[in-house]
Amino acid sequence: MRTLKNFDFRKKRVLVRCDFNVPLGKQGEVLDSFRIKKTIPTIEYLIKKEAKVILMSHLGRPEGKVIESLRLAPIQNKLMEYLDVSVTKAPDCVGPEIEKWTYQMQPGEILLLENLRFHQEEKENDDNFAKDLAKLGDIYINDAFANSHRSHASMVGIPKYLPSGVGFLIEKEVNFLTKIIENPKKPLVAIIGGAKIEKSKLKLINKFSEEGEYVLIGGLVKKGIEEKNIKLDFPERIIGPTEKIIGEDISQETIDIFKEKIKEAKTIFWDGVVGKTEEKRFQKGSEEIAKAIIKSGAFSVVGGGETVAFINRLGLAEKFNHVSTGGGAMLDFVADGKLVGLEALCRK
Repeated sequence: MRTLKNFDFRKKRVLVRCDFNVPLGKQGEVLDSFRIKKTIPTIEYLIKKEAKVILMSHLGRPEGKVIESLRLAPIQNKLMEYLDVSVTKAPDCVGPEIEKWTYQMQPGEILLLENLRFHQEEKENDDNFAKDLAKLGDIYINDAFANSHRSHASMVGIPKYLPSGVGFLIEKEVNFLTKIIENPKKPLVAIIGGAKIEKSKLKLINKFSEEGEYVLIGGLVKKGIEEKNIKLDFPERIIGPTEKIIGEDISQETIDIFKEKIKEAKTIFWDGVVGKTEEKRFQKGSEEIAKAIIKSGAFSVVGGGETVAFINRLGLAEKFNHVSTGGGAMLDFVADGKLVGLEALCRK
């Protein structure tokens, strides 16, 4: 898998798949710009190397229709704020006029394509749509880690037609998550929370309980396992809440048990809050876990949309070794060691 350092970008049209799928407020304002900020180093590097930078992303779920509230104008504004340069937004993401536009760009200029999911062909991984997107660039760079588990045209189709590699964001994600998978310092403790027990999360619990010392699970995960009568591979290494009423937050008794295991760890993986953190009164368990991880001094990796948003609100994100931009993509990569979007880059 090639990285930015493997290419000569000078005067080349570089098609960059970003993940600007961020939450928007009622007035269309960006509520959390974490993912936008994380791809800025890649864009700045391409500008420095005199590339013609063409950015593309999806936003929301327009299901193949043009939804005015899901246009990328708020993203354009944030990019200009962080980059302090002009960013032009195209009215669409494909077409002869936009292709012509990319050839007329000057080195160092940035063009932001309109929402990819205004075209149903994006999610369908339509080959003709992938070809049309590929016409807009000379080189393809994937920096959308959080979307790399999806077989969409902009993720797995374009690499068939252009020299391809990854940006700094994905390079960093892969390096940190591989460290967790392949050579973690022991004891290894995983904390798995969230609202439901899905297949990828179950796979993760079994993986960490096999390779690590403890897996600490939230109340709703425990409830899902019990209700579905799921048989875990190493149940003796799974520790759940002690209380009977579960879901809103974990009890002080459970917090103390979890903190004791966290204190012993040399490597910690955390995905999923353990309470309804959107409400202040149910934040205690998740907040104490966050602070215990930081205090432990262990190598720490945290991910999942709700978890990342929560630690950002607490102002603690910088105190973890790695905060992943991925939710489902992170779970799939840690569980399987691969993602379809990254596999596509390795094809000859």
